[in-house]
Amino acid sequence: MRPVRVILGISGASGAALGVRIIERLAALPGIDTHLIVSDAARRTLDLECAPRTLDRLATLAHRHHPNSDVGASVASGSFPAHGMIVAPCSMQTLSAIATGRTDTLLARAADVQLKERRRLVLLTRETPLHLGHLRNMCTVTEVGAIVMPPVPAFYHRPQSIAEIIDHLAARAIDLLVLPVPPQSVAWRGEASDIGNND
Repeated sequence: MRPVRVILGISGASGAALGVRIIERLAALPGIDTHLIVSDAARRTLDLECAPRTLDRLATLAHRHHPNSDVGASVASGSFPAHGMIVAPCSMQTLSAIATGRTDTLLARAADVQLKERRRLVLLTRETPLHLGHLRNMCTVTEVGAIVMPPVPAFYHRPQSIAEIIDHLAARAIDLLVLPVPPQSVAWRGEASDIGNND
């Protein structure tokens, strides 16, 4: 069977650990090939926020690591059969590029391809507080088919560490791609007092 191809873009916003955990989870799933794109700003953020040599380790987890400057890479074409793409974290600059169709980097071009081919594009947008330009860009990408998923933690599963919060957010982003694998995130199952709960 042909492997399911997922593109993971990591841009330069704070929250690089989100991208790290997503690729770790994708690498552990059978039949999933991950194509990785890391922006120049993300390289700096990975160095600042994550362990040394993180990019080298991520490259070993990916089926293919594409330079962000390579706008002629396979993932830049709609004929490349990808299931979808996650950008985690998604900086406001990257969001703006996707919203306006500015495809001068591979990350932005690959995201644009997902939209034009009507594939899933999940954007873990990172900034706070938000001004009107940020909100309008979020509205624009939603209107053209992207899923905006600010990495707001859930607390119903009572996380005991930052690592657990990051893991749940990574799992939730992967679930939004609707891959042919079991759900990755812990689902809310309702309160015990819910009427008619037969679980």
